[in-house]
Amino acid sequence: MVSEWLSLVLFVASAALYTWKGGQHKLWFSAVLALLGIYIILNASLFASNYFTGEGINDAVIYTITSSLSGAGLQKYIMPAAGLIVGLLLLFLFLSWVLRLRKNHNYSKLYSLLALVLAAASIKTTPAYQQVSDLIKSQVAKGDSDFYSHYKVPGKSLRGDRPNLVYIYAESLERTYFDDKAFPGLAPELNQIKADSLDFSNTEQLPGTEYTIAGIVASQCGIPLFAPFDGNASSSLSTFYPQNVCLGDILKASGYQNYFYQGASLSFAGKDLFFTSHGFDHIYGFNELKSMVKDQNYRNDWGWYDDTVLDIVFDKYLELAKKNQPFSLFALTVDTHHPDGFISRSCQRKSYPFDGKENKSFAAVACGQEHIARLIERIRATPYFKNTIIVVGSDHLAMNNTAFKYLNQHDRRDLFFMLRGDNVSSKVITAKRSTLDNGATVLDAMGGDNFIGLGRSSLSSTSLSATYLNIKEKINEWKPDVIKLWNFPKAISDYKIDSNNNTFSFSGSHFKLPLLLSVMPDKIEPKLDAYLATPLKQQLARFAPDEKFVWADRCYKIGSVWDESLTLNNGLCVANGTLNAKPHIEQLKPGSTLGKITFTPTNSSSDEQYQRSVTRLRIADTDLKYRSDRILFNLPGLPQQVLKITGMSYVEPWGRWSDANLLPEVTIQYLEPLPEAFHLKLTARAFGNNALRPVIVKVGDWQQEISLGESDTTLTLQVSNPSGARSIILVPPEPVESTLGTVDGFAARRLGIGLIDLQVSPQP
Repeated sequence: MVSEWLSLVLFVASAALYTWKGGQHKLWFSAVLALLGIYIILNASLFASNYFTGEGINDAVIYTITSSLSGAGLQKYIMPAAGLIVGLLLLFLFLSWVLRLRKNHNYSKLYSLLALVLAAASIKTTPAYQQVSDLIKSQVAKGDSDFYSHYKVPGKSLRGDRPNLVYIYAESLERTYFDDKAFPGLAPELNQIKADSLDFSNTEQLPGTEYTIAGIVASQCGIPLFAPFDGNASSSLSTFYPQNVCLGDILKASGYQNYFYQGASLSFAGKDLFFTSHGFDHIYGFNELKSMVKDQNYRNDWGWYDDTVLDIVFDKYLELAKKNQPFSLFALTVDTHHPDGFISRSCQRKSYPFDGKENKSFAAVACGQEHIARLIERIRATPYFKNTIIVVGSDHLAMNNTAFKYLNQHDRRDLFFMLRGDNVSSKVITAKRSTLDNGATVLDAMGGDNFIGLGRSSLSSTSLSATYLNIKEKINEWKPDVIKLWNFPKAISDYKIDSNNNTFSFSGSHFKLPLLLSVMPDKIEPKLDAYLATPLKQQLARFAPDEKFVWADRCYKIGSVWDESLTLNNGLCVANGTLNAKPHIEQLKPGSTLGKITFTPTNSSSDEQYQRSVTRLRIADTDLKYRSDRILFNLPGLPQQVLKITGMSYVEPWGRWSDANLLPEVTIQYLEPLPEAFHLKLTARAFGNNALRPVIVKVGDWQQEISLGESDTTLTLQVSNPSGARSIILVPPEPVESTLGTVDGFAARRLGIGLIDLQVSPQP
């Protein structure tokens, strides 16, 4: 708190001193404004991060913003984010205006220097700077590490009867909610079940385990989720922690069929990649469950409600149990997600007043625990329960929700309890432990080893949390060792590209395409191409002039920077070199290609070449211009003679759909008037009910109806344009709402026609 106030005082003092006594020179103004701007951005980042996590800027923030946000339920955060952006812009404008006040006299440069020093000091003392600095420092190993004296690899076999496993990850459903004295009657059904279980009451949360995918990794693999600070590569890798033996790997090796269910999109935060990398052949998320849900419109911001998903889980339990083959069923709930959760329509408890008013987060807990309790009771009522272990654990402590300030008044712990069908005894186990121990405890109960990674079974071993009083500091000390488990290569020479599987492989590692690599001495850093992440072109534009890179992407993207002959090429290319010289570019044939990367010294490097490369890299794909008499809708950008196109959705590998949610018609506007008479050659397709229905094509006063099938159709029309109109308009007959091809399965479009190719040819 002292640091916050000191930092603010220094910030105000810097601005005030420069305003009243600073020099007029633009350089001083720019330097002071830049430093004070950094202060504002740092604190805005801290504020925004704290809004999500309640703990400021931590690994959860870094992982999430550098991983795929596809499928994230961002709707409740749109207005706060927009408000923050507007507030920042206004604050910058106000600060710039303030710094320019009273500049009609010559003032001492000494005061400008002092203002600059105070601005730098305000940055250094702000808590945001401290948190970012700590994250950076945690990436660097501190001398000899004892990590591998504690990290253990379990065997892949189970002893005994191989019981079936049902493991429920309860979103943010921490143990604190179950304190009946603090929150009376909040979770009566699940509290009663917990009373009949092996209840591990002292499960703490450690660094690298404090968000959903990290909590899952901790419980399955016994390690925290740490990734390289400058760009998490999990979204670019084709495997997730490839060297680790995790719970799913052991179960699969022991003959289990492993299933995972959740209502949200699997792509968010790389959960699909993690589970497919570690023993799960059957994973179901929002898109995969569409054909199974009874009501397609019954969903929340993240996906299907918990009652829908857990009913499907129970049906699958019965189906698998009847086969008398070992299986595991893992499920992740979502209705208790911050900021205030979701209330499903089947709940008995839809409200929970606390502190004199209704509290949405508590209400979501009261509702959500009903569904978990109902699933458990249904399983317990079957004859198959006797050969089943049921586990319930929170994925992490609750983040900043509407109950957060009340939770923080108590000693907070994660939820973890276990029910065995062959043993009705209940017991509260109070030994100190962490979520890293969850997987080892389950493995021990199922007849396997009593350790996984850094995790130890609380049934027969001692947790590292009990061994080390400073376990949080130890975990952070081991961060560089954990990052090494990703097995990132340190050098590149030979590579293999498989266009069918969309992979780039070298030095024993496999990455997803497209891919950008920063190649440094003894280090290679992958740059991801994730939904909502910074485009690879813009990431490459930040490279130093002589920093070596390898860029594998579509040829038109690479060609738009260095080779105009490739700007119409939708195939794959690989470029390698540095930005201060023209790189080596290789076009690849479809299928599997073997290649070699060599960085040859060149005498043609120059600052001019670097500036040219960076300028072109900074051009957004949508702003690209190419030379062609045709519009190729599977390429971003437009031909040079086309001004703009409206009413169309984003580019896809085959072309673009019209989207009536944007505009009811597609308008293609040219820079110059179209010829008085011309041939219009169009290759297109229709979607759903639009097939074989009249599509209206208009140019000025001329119009004609055409018909398109669901497969690609090429038509040539003779157009009369005496008025010199500049636009071609296409009107789909009956746009249909669909989530086909959407990134997260939520942002439905109203599709009409799909355009592949359009060409205007003047009549002789």
